[in-house]
Amino acid sequence: MSFDYSRYERYSRQILLPGFGVSTQQKLDKAKVLVVGAGGLGCPALQYLASAGVGTIGIIDDDVVSVSNLQRQVLFTEADIGFPKARKAAAVLERMNSGIGINVYNERLTTANALELFENYDVILDGTDNFSTRYLINDACVLLKKPLVFGAVSQFEGQLAVFNGEREGEQPVNYRDLFPDPPKDGEIANCADGGVLGVLPGIIGTMQANEVLKLITGMGEPLINRLLTYNALTNQTYEMILVPGDRSKQEIPVNEEEFRSTDYAAACAADNNGILISASQLAQLIDDKDTIIIDVREKGELPLLAIPHQQLPLSTLQTETPVFNGKTWVFLCQTGRRSLQAINYFSAMEGNRKMYSVDGGIIAWEKFNNKKEHDKAHS
Repeated sequence: MSFDYSRYERYSRQILLPGFGVSTQQKLDKAKVLVVGAGGLGCPALQYLASAGVGTIGIIDDDVVSVSNLQRQVLFTEADIGFPKARKAAAVLERMNSGIGINVYNERLTTANALELFENYDVILDGTDNFSTRYLINDACVLLKKPLVFGAVSQFEGQLAVFNGEREGEQPVNYRDLFPDPPKDGEIANCADGGVLGVLPGIIGTMQANEVLKLITGMGEPLINRLLTYNALTNQTYEMILVPGDRSKQEIPVNEEEFRSTDYAAACAADNNGILISASQLAQLIDDKDTIIIDVREKGELPLLAIPHQQLPLSTLQTETPVFNGKTWVFLCQTGRRSLQAINYFSAMEGNRKMYSVDGGIIAWEKFNNKKEHDKAHS
């Protein structure tokens, strides 16, 4: 395949690098990379992959842009709120580099479409923020023997690794070697609950793009069988060498049929039957004198809860022993994860109480009230 020298100037600064040259640029031009998730990690990764000249880039994401995304998802603006992320991201990349191909999948990644989709790409980049999808991506890559560039962020710390990559003399390591069992809902806070420094996913996402470029070009040493952890507050990094775990204890599907029948959402779902209530059910309980509403967020978290309630930060449970009256306790947090943790804590001590968690948390409560006000104004 001959190189299009009309595009030489665009990539000249990397072509001039020792050991790079036109032949390496051709490798990028022929490469196909799928980015799963056009969020905090996916946005910067997509920018640099497109700028570097990766010939075909796929973007799969079924979410829409929200105002809370703008602090870290740098491909989007206020004008994009409410529009599909995958399409908006693709439009930006097309304006950035008209010489590459962008495939848009405005849909959720599932066991029904993952294998067929992944087959068409050389490298998979995981930019997701939920565990059920991470395990799905990992298992699909293991089945198809595709390299997976993993990234994760939380608060001030990020992680980066290359799973299922080939290194001479070593057996490939996958995500389950590091985390064999999926955590249940509510066990680990996501960005909506714990927060994240806006620049951090930019750093980790850019590092993911760098790992992809190393895998494609064969230059440098990709983080195969290694996990890098980065602290944004101290700029400290450290690497952990990863080794294969006991594969007999890993629940990786052994074939396509088994993969398609695996319920990844159920594997991460906690047994919350009878515990969750909706925002509309909370509205019915507000005036019940036997109900105590308890906000388990940290002090200062917004939005403020504008209904009668008690404040009990989840972080203080080990040091404080709160006393609440009322036969029914309703716990709230930002998204509903920490409130489930609070129920788990109290259920061992207060077995005679009715305890509920508001599904979707205060975000769901705000949406419920906004819709109610909207309907009232237009009735």
